[in-house]
This record gives sequence, C-alpha cells and structure tokens, in this order.
Amino acid sequence: MWLLAMSASLLLAAIMASSRYRGKVTALWRRARAWLLSFLRGEVCVRSTHAFVFSNCTHGKVQSVLETFDLYAKTHPCLSIGPQTGEMLDEVVGRERPLWVLELGMHCGYSSVRLLRMMPPAGRLITVELDPPTADLGEEILLVAGFKHSQFQVLTCSSAEAIANLRPTLESEEKTSPGFGLVLMDHNPDQYLPDLLALERQELLRPAGCSLLLVTRNQNSEGLQRVLDHIRGRADRYWVELPFTHNHLRSSPHPKLNKTT
Repeated sequence: MWLLAMSASLLLAAIMASSRYRGKVTALWRRARAWLLSFLRGEVCVRSTHAFVFSNCTHGKVQSVLETFDLYAKTHPCLSIGPQTGEMLDEVVGRERPLWVLELGMHCGYSSVRLLRMMPPAGRLITVELDPPTADLGEEILLVAGFKHSQFQVLTCSSAEAIANLRPTLESEEKTSPGFGLVLMDHNPDQYLPDLLALERQELLRPAGCSLLLVTRNQNSEGLQRVLDHIRGRADRYWVELPFTHNHLRSSPHPKLNKTT
C-alpha cells in the first residue's frame, strides 16, 4: 500500500511539472491527498484501538472489552460510536429484540460488540466492512469478547454488493424473522440513501418495522441530508423518534406498523 501511494505521488508530481495542466492537477492532487490522509488515519486508528483493547481487556468478558474501548477513546482519536450512542443502541436492541441485525461499517468492532451483547440468544448479526484488514481486526475483537461465529457473519465487500446478495442468507437460515429488525449505518454517508432504497426494494427490512440508526461525523453531509429527506417524506413507513443530536439519528417504524406499540 505504501509503495502504491508513493508511486502515485511521484506520478502526480511529474505531471504537475507541466504548466499546461498545473491548475487541474493541483486540485486533483489536493483531493487525492485528503482522501489518502483520511484513509491512513482511519487505518491507524483501527489498528491502534485494536492493539490497546486486545492487550488490556479481559478476554471473554464483554463488559471488559467495552470498558477498554471507552478508556482508549478518552485519550486517543477513535472511530467507535462511543458510550453515548452506544447506550441508545442498547436501548433500541433491548426494546426491539431483533433476530436479524445489519451493520454497515464495522470499524473497530465496538458497535458490533454492543449489538451482540443485547441481541437475543437466537439472533444473528451481519456486519459489512469494505476494508479487509479492518474486517479481520473487528472480527478478532468479537471473538475476544466471547462471541461465536454462529452469532455473527463478517462480509468483506461494499455495502451495495452485500445487500444485493443478502436474500439467500436470510432465506437459508432457520429463523422466524423475515427481515432485518435493525439496521446500523456507519459507513459512507453518500451510500446511506442508495443502501436504504436497495434494502426496501429487495424487501430485506422486517415488515412489522425496522429501526434505523444513522451515524455521521459530519452533520452537514449531503448524503446524510438526502437520506433524512427520504425518511421524513415517508411518514407512512418511518417515524423519527429522536431529533438529530450529536452524531446519530434514530428512525423507527411508524407506530401503526410496529407490533410492539
């Protein structure tokens, strides 16, 4: 990866030597550099978080894993959702008791641990992570926390690819739930609306109601605004229980569709 990054940098620098293309290439280089730095920071964050949690938690103890995550986040940059959003996630899972949960964006594995910790014994988590090393580290954290492969599945691919192939997985399992009762989106906000529309088209959401939790670190994201407009325009299907605060918004099934209300 480093060799590739260095080669790309040298190539762009050579092109920039030509005054004819200097303006366009300079703008392209700035965007590419911003993306590369963002990617590398994310990778370093995941690796350092994993190393700290793995070395300092009590293996096999879910609460110890979560507390070690929180301890790390107090003094280091961290991509995990944190205890504030985590507690709300606990409340949603505890109330809805979903047998199927879909997580888009695994990151350090913190939210995956919180989800599995609150799910019913017969429940199953499908978590999707595009970056293979991140997926491997997150899966290891789940095993360190004491969960078994029978309780979760990590898909290393794009969210669009995962959603397109989820129907056979749902139909092959001997479970009574016809769809996902909870979807956590914590990946690329630009994919939030396309992924939600794909889930709707393929009827992968639980007919009785599916809780949707959106996570963002940029409240002004265009992708976030687009999915919020869609949700707010579907009053027959979605009902926003909580206002948008800090870094999460919870959209739940409309009360008339929710069997638990």
